[in-house]
This record gives sequence, structure tokens and C-alpha cells, in this order.
Amino acid sequence: MSDLKKNVSELFEGWNTIPNWLSFIRIALIPVFAVLFLKGYVLIAVIVMIVAALTDLLDGKIARKFNQVSNLGKILDPIADKLSQMAIVIVLIVAYWENAIKYLFMFFIAKEIIMLLGGALLLSLGMRPTAAEIWGKVATTVFYICMIFVLAFGKSGALCDLTGFTLPDVVTWILVAISAVCTLIALFGYAPGFMKQIKENKAKKNK
Repeated sequence: MSDLKKNVSELFEGWNTIPNWLSFIRIALIPVFAVLFLKGYVLIAVIVMIVAALTDLLDGKIARKFNQVSNLGKILDPIADKLSQMAIVIVLIVAYWENAIKYLFMFFIAKEIIMLLGGALLLSLGMRPTAAEIWGKVATTVFYICMIFVLAFGKSGALCDLTGFTLPDVVTWILVAISAVCTLIALFGYAPGFMKQIKENKAKKNK
């Protein structure tokens, strides 16, 4: 338990940075997006999510350029991403409840549950979850692009009435499948680092 407390306290060293506040804003926008979407204000909801996605792009750039990388930021940024992605997936499951594609959307929820359990395990062992690898960042970018497009032009999309265009079901399937493949690759990409940390922790305890 002492290792866990020490690990958590170290996370909050130098936490008060612009990138971390951008992550807080992104998290705060999640329920706003969900409520707006489910209440039928789809266009405003999509705009809110685009703003949230932009904060995701900005926080990393600011952190690196102005040397504001923090231990909390390394954890907070992926947590904000996961919560944002879960919110998008949940509202899309609701929108496509009568369509078999809902099961493909559920894959993303399963992936996030696996990631959360893995992160919780590492924290319980006194270790920090690893920061996102390149494939994780690519998968996140692809996810936002594909899902925002589906939110805008898919079933009950925000821009369907304005543009007179709705994505054919097959295109929606392709977009979601592309994102799912990238997400799966990213998930496997975390595995070596996760196993390495587990082995190092085990070896340390056996000394």
C-alpha cells in the first residue's frame, strides 16, 4: 500500500500545467457531448466533440514545446482519450441499436475495459501505466476522424439534413472497421511494455 501511495503522490508533482488543464476541459466536455447528442442536439454535440479532439492535439504539442510534461499528464491525457472514446461509442451504440454494427462498437468498450484493468493492476503493484506508444496515438487519431465522420454523416448524423448526404451502411462499416483494426494493433502494442513491467516487478520482489 505504501508503494501505491508513493506512486500516486508522485503523479501530482508539477501537475498545474496548461496541458493538464486542457485534459481537464476535455473530460468536462464529455458529459456535455453525451447529453446534447442524446437530447437530439446532434450538430452542437459534434462541435463539442471536435473542440475536445482539438484540445487533445494541443495539449501534447504545448507540453513538448514549453517543457510542461508531467507525470500526471502522462496518465491524464490517455484517461481523457479513453473517456471521450467511450462516450462516442456509447452514443453510437444507442443510435445504431437496431443495426448489427453495434457489436463492432462494443469492441471499443471491451478494449478500454482491458486497458483500465491493466492500468489498475500496474498501479496496485506500485508501477505507472506506460504512456501511449506511436500506434496508440495513431489509433486515437484514426478513431476521432472516423467516428466524427460517422457522427456527422451516419444514421441521424448532424449534417445529414443540411447536406442531403447520409453515409451508406457499407461505408459506415468500413470506417468503424478501420478504426477497430488500428485500435487492436495499438492494444497489442501495449502488451510488450506491460509484460516487461510485470516481469521487472516480479524480479525485484524475488531479490
